[in-house]
Amino acid sequence: MEFISPEGLRLDGRRPHEMRQLHAEVGVVAKADGSALFEMGNTKVIAAVYGPHEVQIHSQQLHDQALVRCEYSMAAFSTGERRRRGKSDRRAMELSLVIRQTLEAAILTHLMPRSQIDIFVQVLQADGGTRAACINAASMALADAGIPMRDLVVSCAAGYLNSTPLLDLNYIEDSGGGPDLTVGIFPKLDKVSLLQMDSKLSTDLFEKVLTLAMEGSKAIAEYMRQMLLENTQKLAFARGTLKR
Repeated sequence: MEFISPEGLRLDGRRPHEMRQLHAEVGVVAKADGSALFEMGNTKVIAAVYGPHEVQIHSQQLHDQALVRCEYSMAAFSTGERRRRGKSDRRAMELSLVIRQTLEAAILTHLMPRSQIDIFVQVLQADGGTRAACINAASMALADAGIPMRDLVVSCAAGYLNSTPLLDLNYIEDSGGGPDLTVGIFPKLDKVSLLQMDSKLSTDLFEKVLTLAMEGSKAIAEYMRQMLLENTQKLAFARGTLKR
């Protein structure tokens, strides 16, 4: 299958280095301490954060830092497959662990000892790049909850199809059989918190795809910061602490 036309366009009309349209909202779950909706093209993810609060299972309490829990799930209607997914789903458990570890590296857990932070992430609509979208949604939800962090965690995927590095793969491209990687970064600190690749690449191609994913992550970081700033200003106006 040809994923790049002779004119250099992908199946959805984008250029190889072009990202899908982004959309984000915060404060979308009223009863959560922090929440966010994050969309990358047709991939839509919602995240909710509760805490810090008292540890529910006392034996799991950590005396010198907060306990971070993460639960990932996919809505039954999120893909073309209409099957129920249980909590024991192996992929869901793996992604819950990946998301938790990626975010926990940014959270200043030592400032909240003997407490617990719960992160819930659900994919509402899946069209490739769900892992990156989940991390971005959860990162914004943590910021919305006021959880102290070293930096935002921002994620983006890139791949290699038809001898071309591609940014932000959709589902058809992701299923094309080519190698792809997902990267998570701390944009201000310029550090990598996540790097996952599903197949081998030569060193020079790996560097090209990684650079593309890093550039995509930095662009997403700018968008996320802008959305969080606009939300902060909106709240300030509503409370009367900031005048137009």
